[in-house]
Amino acid sequence: MSAESAQPDAQRSLLALYDEALPVVYGYFVRRCGDRGTAEDLTSETFLAALDGPGAPRLARKDDPQSAPVSVPWLLGVARHKLADHYRRRSDRFTVPVAELPEPSDETDHWDAELDRIVAESVLARLSEPHRTVLALRYMDDCSVPECAALIGRTVHATEALLVRARRAFKQQYPEGGAS
Repeated sequence: MSAESAQPDAQRSLLALYDEALPVVYGYFVRRCGDRGTAEDLTSETFLAALDGPGAPRLARKDDPQSAPVSVPWLLGVARHKLADHYRRRSDRFTVPVAELPEPSDETDHWDAELDRIVAESVLARLSEPHRTVLALRYMDDCSVPECAALIGRTVHATEALLVRARRAFKQQYPEGGAS
């Protein structure tokens, strides 16, 4: 049998296999592309390449070790190459799809402020009574220095000095305050 007569036999074998192979090859593309039009185009390219391409199969013969059987697995190999070629040709192959960013929420996250409050209360509880009192009056009750002085029975200058010492003591014990 000559090489010329083997080629039409391979093409007839491929056409005989077409009904069995079409749903398999098409399904391969649909699952990987998600687009039916692209899957149809790639399926057509696969069968055309199987018929006419440089790697088109020759009818399997015992005396020719280079001959390849026309089979569904062989067609899937061609399909895999066609899919790779398709993705290489795409202009957007270097873009990575990213999900839409969520809309900014008007609702603010109060968790950090709540944690800060808990830590501050813990530090205040460890301070001496005069330091705790003057800091609470000045920063929690929003009293002015003269108002704090009147409430704790000290002079304004003594209250200012007490506030300086109380802030320093608080800062030393506050985890992020440090001794700066």
